[in-house]
Amino acid sequence: MGSPGAGVGWGLLDYKTEKYVMTRNWRVGALQRLLQLGVVVYVVGWALLAKKGYQEQDPDPQVSVITKLKGVSVTQIEELGNRLWDVADFVKPPQGENVFFLVTNFLVTPEQVQGRCPEHPSIPLANCWADQDCPEGETGTHSHGIKTGQCVVFNGTHRTCEIRGWCPVESGAAPVKPLLLQAENFTLFIKNTVTFSKFNFSKSNALDTQDPTYFKLCRYDPRSSPACPVFRIGDLVAAAGGVFEDLALLGGAVGVHVRWDCDLDSGGADCRPQYSFQLQERSYNFRTATHWRESSGVEARSLLKLYGIRFDILVTGRITFLCDLLLLYVDGEAHFYWRTKYEEAKAPKRTARPEQTELAPAPPRPAVQGP
Repeated sequence: MGSPGAGVGWGLLDYKTEKYVMTRNWRVGALQRLLQLGVVVYVVGWALLAKKGYQEQDPDPQVSVITKLKGVSVTQIEELGNRLWDVADFVKPPQGENVFFLVTNFLVTPEQVQGRCPEHPSIPLANCWADQDCPEGETGTHSHGIKTGQCVVFNGTHRTCEIRGWCPVESGAAPVKPLLLQAENFTLFIKNTVTFSKFNFSKSNALDTQDPTYFKLCRYDPRSSPACPVFRIGDLVAAAGGVFEDLALLGGAVGVHVRWDCDLDSGGADCRPQYSFQLQERSYNFRTATHWRESSGVEARSLLKLYGIRFDILVTGRITFLCDLLLLYVDGEAHFYWRTKYEEAKAPKRTARPEQTELAPAPPRPAVQGP
């Protein structure tokens, strides 16, 4: 009878191996081969060829956008008279960023001063019959000031609460026609530079030309002039699916998408931007004011309600490059890429010290003995 210790020892030294059972069933074998074929087709056909899985990508470029608008327009209205509008007047903000506003219409309330005046009847809770309808100190989200507690005459048909604020209050009228229709022929220059730091590759959409008149004369056209970065505003709005006269009246927003799809396998020669345009909003406005002090020392302002088109410029990109696996092992020039990527490090050869390289003195010759 063996000892228990011997059994434990042999158990620790046991060796286990897998056993395969082969069955000759053509249905099971065919199913196995079909599954294997499906995996191969997916990896080679879809992942590698269709989706270019053999390429390395950089989908996050660094982007720089500079914009410039050019054009002049003239308006003639009672409040402002005959006035010329240039870039400093109709572009907000003037720094030339990737989001800016082009003024196409406006309403003006000139020479406002702070004081007491009737609220406009279009404001909620502004109409009244007696002072009790106007609680003193009350204000609303849409009101132009703070109620004084008085109900006063606004015009021949309306009585409204008196307020303390900028007077006279802004009119609630809507614009009837756009005042800056000439903006349809203004030009927008978009200079865009993308940098893919992963591959140390940079490209600009501005054509490198020695002709100083090129950017002044060219206009973007997707067929005849796709490389020109100068856009006519009317064409840009039409490409986005809008009508310039409608947007010029009440404003709107247009998106400009600049898409870079670059393939460095061809050296980057075909790396060019693709432009697309989208109408985002059909109404857009905001208010701004110009302040000054009159000779009496009273602060005054002119209030402008500006309508126009806001342009949002979005730049995205993706760059691909043949991955090291194919370059180093499959490509016909693999030996060249291998030597370029990998440098063999060799230890420097040992050299003899200078004092050891000096000629040693010749040993003395033995004395010649006579016979």
